[in-house]
Amino acid sequence: MTTKGTLYLIPVTLGDTGINHVIPQFNNEIINEIDVYIVENIKTARRFLKKAGITKTIDELTFFELNKRTTDIEVSEYIKPLLDSKNVGVLSEAGCPGVADPGAEIVALAQKKEIKVVPLIGPSSILLALMASGFNGQSFCFNGYLPKEQKDRTKKIKELERFAKNRSQTQLFIETPYRNNNVLEDLLKNCFESTKLCIAVDITMPTEQIWTKTIEEWKTTKINLQKRPCIFLIG
Repeated sequence: MTTKGTLYLIPVTLGDTGINHVIPQFNNEIINEIDVYIVENIKTARRFLKKAGITKTIDELTFFELNKRTTDIEVSEYIKPLLDSKNVGVLSEAGCPGVADPGAEIVALAQKKEIKVVPLIGPSSILLALMASGFNGQSFCFNGYLPKEQKDRTKKIKELERFAKNRSQTQLFIETPYRNNNVLEDLLKNCFESTKLCIAVDITMPTEQIWTKTIEEWKTTKINLQKRPCIFLIG
């Protein structure tokens, strides 16, 4: 009987952050044992592996892209090296694979095939933001992206504010970086002044800012979130 390989979920730095600041040395040992990667973007995956100090020749590695355009047939092909005893690594664009990215699809298939899945330690912007917010860490909900249309986004913001208050549950969400300032404007217009909002931007980077203020206080605070990776938390 052929022994199956192991699927490693390998965290990536959150932006231009030093490897040694957020990634354990053990992860480096793992990437130097892997020849096959399932990645969100091949170019950025290759860049990260070089940054991580991989000793293998990158041009000799195999990369499969897993994103919104990947078909179910392609995903089933990606799992074959694992069934042939090869270890495979999963890399997202930033942070932890399988959390707010397409990596969950390959993990679900691996679980179905009874393939061992090993999550490695690394930075999660969601948990880091929650840790620094001062909000409830016993009950929280990550809501992904808000609706694009302002009318729908406003409705969602009011709903999340209501959940945070009535359930005492921290509500986290993200936005495409170029819409961050628009989202902040909507929050300031539609939330009660007593509602607490945490904004966590550029997490783990030298320009990191994590501030928790009431909506009333945010209205007199100047901060530019344009094109910066950001997480919003309502508590």
